[in-house]
Amino acid sequence: MNAIKYFLSITLLLAVITGCKKESFDDTSFVNSGVSEPAKLSVLFNITQDNTGLVTIFPTGEGATIYDVYYGDGTESFVKVGQGKNTQHAYKEGVYTVKIVAHGIGGKTTELSQELTVSFKAPENLKTTLTTNGLTVNVGATADFETMFHVYYGDETTTNPEPYDSFLQDQTATHTYASAGSYVVRVIALSGGVATTTHEETIKVGRQIDLPLTFEDPNYDYTTSDFGGNVSSVVADPANAANKVLKVIKPAGAEVWAGTTLGTASGFANKVAVTAASSKMTARVYSPAAGLTIKLKLEDHAVAANAVETDAVTTVVNAWETLTFDFNNNSAGTPALNPAFTYDKASMFFDFNVGGSGKVFYMDDLKMTAPIQKISLPVTFDAPNTDYTVTDFGNNVSIDAADPTNAANKVKKTTKPGGAETWAGVTIGTAAGFPTKIPVTSAFAQMSLRVYSPAAGLTIKLKIEDHVDGSKSVETDAVTTVANQWETLTFNFLNNSVGTPVFNPVTNYDKASVFFDFNVSGSGKVFYWDDLKLVPAPSSVLGIPLDFQSTTLNYAFTDFDGGAVTVVNNPNASGINTSTKVAKMVKSSGATYGGSFLTLDNPIDFSTKKTFKMKVYSPRAGAKVLLKVENLTNGGISFEKEVNTTKANEWEELTFDYSAINTGNSYQKVVLIFDNGTSGDGSANYTFYLDDIILN
Repeated sequence: MNAIKYFLSITLLLAVITGCKKESFDDTSFVNSGVSEPAKLSVLFNITQDNTGLVTIFPTGEGATIYDVYYGDGTESFVKVGQGKNTQHAYKEGVYTVKIVAHGIGGKTTELSQELTVSFKAPENLKTTLTTNGLTVNVGATADFETMFHVYYGDETTTNPEPYDSFLQDQTATHTYASAGSYVVRVIALSGGVATTTHEETIKVGRQIDLPLTFEDPNYDYTTSDFGGNVSSVVADPANAANKVLKVIKPAGAEVWAGTTLGTASGFANKVAVTAASSKMTARVYSPAAGLTIKLKLEDHAVAANAVETDAVTTVVNAWETLTFDFNNNSAGTPALNPAFTYDKASMFFDFNVGGSGKVFYMDDLKMTAPIQKISLPVTFDAPNTDYTVTDFGNNVSIDAADPTNAANKVKKTTKPGGAETWAGVTIGTAAGFPTKIPVTSAFAQMSLRVYSPAAGLTIKLKIEDHVDGSKSVETDAVTTVANQWETLTFNFLNNSVGTPVFNPVTNYDKASVFFDFNVSGSGKVFYWDDLKLVPAPSSVLGIPLDFQSTTLNYAFTDFDGGAVTVVNNPNASGINTSTKVAKMVKSSGATYGGSFLTLDNPIDFSTKKTFKMKVYSPRAGAKVLLKVENLTNGGISFEKEVNTTKANEWEELTFDYSAINTGNSYQKVVLIFDNGTSGDGSANYTFYLDDIILN
């Protein structure tokens, strides 16, 4: 609300009225050049309610330095009022035209004329107009004998004095509420006398509902529209009082087609994005019985005939379950899905086609289901809404499984049972392969796969091919080196297996198959596998991101005061970091700030990304990790952030907030200090590993 609200006297801010413009004809062109006349001219009237007719006049405008105020009561005399000042004048009852002439720099002027009614009689025939749009209400009013209106919006009734806005007839007062709800709006018509006239009206405001529908956001109007005898309301979740849900009762006597529209007749704020390729919606339902039909219907709120409906059946009793509604499977005898229609309204029918008997249902979380994606690189088995179907051949058996070292990680488990062919394998996906070509090139054609093998020395073959023509293929081998632990195997297709086709860069390689313990008959061996991906070609430029994987880049760290960094094999390729190479920092005795720095080939670009992330393997939680950047030649130009490790003997990703860095400076050195302020001793307790320094 604006500053007028706390005036003790009646105040009124008139809306800007475009007036006629008058320019001085004196020779002031040297001043006027490039100078506009005053704009957005308005006036504020403050009339006392004591039958004296005393009016205070506040002129305002942009680009004005002084105002001429003509009172409009029969004299052409005027008073000059400075910017931010006011003038007072006593009027008799009547209607007056107050004229304001604003003077700007260079002599240009703008005029405004505004009608002022001075009456000591109580206003009559008060009529109000209230319209809502989301959380906003617009208020207008008319009355006889009124001078102005006050509007109280009903959301600050405990404030004393209660705030209000003022407006004139033919003007509009606008207010936006903090949250959805019902409010009593009070409009008071005032004149110059003591008597007033009041009108009160209850309104309901809130943003129009939309997907996903959760019943939790205080900004939304969760009005629902029942039909056929249903009764619905927003209540506490029967299984979680902190969660709000929709309760629907289908009482005795309710029609077999009784239902509830989720919203008003206007439906959702936006069209439901349902298509033939993305045709599913889900809703959580809490049902009193299993085996009950729940119908979900979509329609055009403006054209009810443009509708589609489908059914789902409950499977549990008095417990939440997620039902899926596939509009590609429309209910028998109803129109099929037509994506060209504007489906923007949804209704649910609980226990459809059965007369009401008092059953009580709860529902929540209506939303679109993301379309199922085809398997594609990188293959992790963790991406949501992805079809991770694999295709066995030669009597292999592959299933979904949990990582044997990390139950939270999803992997594939392949068994090569007794009797399986020597060439038994598994295609990663279906016979259709990946949706796009595998981007291997003649310059660098490598892929990697994490494998958990029952023994070392077993041959693992990876084959890629054109899914349309299997003769167009290339395959290569790798050999396991450890037993019953994860390792990352690299497959170089430029080194094709003996007697097989060589790599051809023009071939559309879009399908991959892996052969465990190749050329050996099945004997029940079990393999776990994960993370099939391309090995990126090595960079020729040392910069961010840093992953220490390149065999051509020179990771030439400069150690200082007891710190020492080398690039080594990953001591624990697990969890979030399965890369083969990492950096190792050993902090020996020396300065408490002992560390190391790496000089990059070019300055770091902080123009759009200002958050560093770095994977760290620490011997203990609570170790301090300082990441600092410096200018190439002036160490005084720098920025640093320090965070603490939270895990011991496990890879974790630390985040360094560089949002406050001065991007006008140049930074080309990356400085690393562990446990700054404490001398190291070179032991395992002061040995750290780091990897994957990236900028987000």
